[in-house]
Amino acid sequence: MTSITQELLTIRDWLRYAVSRFENSDIFYGHGTDNAYDEAVWLIMSGLHLPHDTLNNFLDARLTTEERTKLAGFIEKRISNHTPTAYLLNESWLQGYKFFVDERVLIPRSFIAELLVNDGLQPWIEYPELVNSAADICTGSGCLGVLLADAYPDAEIDVIDISPDAIDVCNINIANYGLQDRVHAIKSDMFSALKGKQYDLIISNPPYVDAPSMAELPAEYRNEPQLALGSGTAGLDHTHTILREAANYLTDDGILVVEIGHNRDALIEAYPELPFTWLEVSSGDEFVFLLTKSQLISQ
Repeated sequence: MTSITQELLTIRDWLRYAVSRFENSDIFYGHGTDNAYDEAVWLIMSGLHLPHDTLNNFLDARLTTEERTKLAGFIEKRISNHTPTAYLLNESWLQGYKFFVDERVLIPRSFIAELLVNDGLQPWIEYPELVNSAADICTGSGCLGVLLADAYPDAEIDVIDISPDAIDVCNINIANYGLQDRVHAIKSDMFSALKGKQYDLIISNPPYVDAPSMAELPAEYRNEPQLALGSGTAGLDHTHTILREAANYLTDDGILVVEIGHNRDALIEAYPELPFTWLEVSSGDEFVFLLTKSQLISQ
């Protein structure tokens, strides 16, 4: 590694080197990028605390010895340990929002985020001011709670997770966005600590990976908290709990929005009587469902 840090002097040098190393490795993308070039740009620019969109301005900037050593270490860990770049940098991006992450939480990725930033819950929520209270169950890093707070500026938001480590990360992100007065992190096994609470909107991107898929996850995903990924044999254990209990925590006109991965067919088979509304997101209409309180209690 010493010779590399002596030979590669500029950002252009390090970008070429990183892309070459990534292309010649078996690393898996999917935590914000889908190719070696974008991954290398992210790692290098964020690693140097430079805005990504200023790459061309700095391509021929020479790096200090400390900076070169840092990048060499990042690239080696990315390849040898399959450590996701988000963990190396302690940052992840979701719909243009930047979040602190580390190995204590799942790296943010959710179709629900698209809905929150693009008015995707209309016409069920006609005006943002109609939401006075909202909750995110199985929140992880708290990223969706921050998006809820922005989408519904009059609402008090609870973000809930069973992991005390996740709650610690939530509080970092809540503080980073200055939302301590409106967004509250609660350690709870789903609804267990929410007695007496009711919400106009409950969202959840719970664990939903089924057992066969868990066994085949790439190393990058195995470096994430497994508690946040797997949900029983069929991937629906957490969703069963949500469907069973959510109505008790919704206001009369409240709605529930849940992401379920590739489990749509299994879910419909398990609940043939529930009139799921499948919401359109960038990858189609198979991943996120919506139910009203009245639909839940009629099952």
